[in-house]
Amino acid sequence: MVQRKMAKFVERQVQSSNKSVLVIGAASQIGYHLLPHLAEAGRDVAAVSRSHAPGDHRGANWHRLDLAQTSALLASGLRPATVVSLAPLRILPPLVTALADLGSTRIIAFSSTSRFTKASSADPAERELAASLVRAEEALASQCEHHGIHWTIFRPTLVYSPGLDRNVSEIARFIQRAGFFPMLGKGLGKRQPVHADDLAAACLAALDESKAFDRAYDLSGGETLSYREMVVQIFHGLGRAPRIVQVPTRLLKAIVSTARIVPRFRKLSPELVTRMNVDMCFDHIEASRDLGFSPRRFEFRLDRQSFEARQAYAR
Repeated sequence: MVQRKMAKFVERQVQSSNKSVLVIGAASQIGYHLLPHLAEAGRDVAAVSRSHAPGDHRGANWHRLDLAQTSALLASGLRPATVVSLAPLRILPPLVTALADLGSTRIIAFSSTSRFTKASSADPAERELAASLVRAEEALASQCEHHGIHWTIFRPTLVYSPGLDRNVSEIARFIQRAGFFPMLGKGLGKRQPVHADDLAAACLAALDESKAFDRAYDLSGGETLSYREMVVQIFHGLGRAPRIVQVPTRLLKAIVSTARIVPRFRKLSPELVTRMNVDMCFDHIEASRDLGFSPRRFEFRLDRQSFEARQAYAR
């Protein structure tokens, strides 16, 4: 038994010296930016997606796997030293044992500041989301500690990347179609949009940084602005004069509830209307100190060619 444990330890130590990285949820907006960064850094990148491998491989070798079945992962032939998970955090803790068996010694994963901002929501589904993030973070840390894997959890704020995200880009799509944007009150709630490419840079910085081992970071954008100011900048980025229409709470919530009939918007909560006037700000000073995290100021620019290319990547 002792010899088997020692052999496994030696195998994992050798594995940890290689530069192989497995990216789970690689077809996401962060994956779009992260994959070429990893390739340029000389990493051997394996990208996993449950649904598809995009035409633009972004410098990675793609594998279509359903990670709900750990047997598929074990049979994949992958031997990643490092795992970066961009998928919903809940899927990761059940995979840690299999990843340890494959020789992984490092995991970087994404949670969300929603674990804080939605914890007291009036919407039970949002409260459950916040609670599920807490449970998943705790489970991941526990599993990693049990298997001797160093972990890092990133909690970003409002993530955007034109053409890929379903936050800022959805606002832009609404403006393009309707020519205006509805708002509750003055929209004074503070926001810190963070670009997906800055999150990718944080991943790259954390790969071998021991200061980031076994801890979580809040990752916010480089500018704090009101919800209304954010929408105004989106208008400008679209080359349009801002046209914001103040709408009563009940009507705006009804609009959001109706939009949920469309599959794309089924996860929208009417509570997002109320949050237009609620501050949702977080400090990223610890990530700046340990990882050199220096996010850009918010800027939304729509270049049709790149916009369409990104949309094709995310399909």
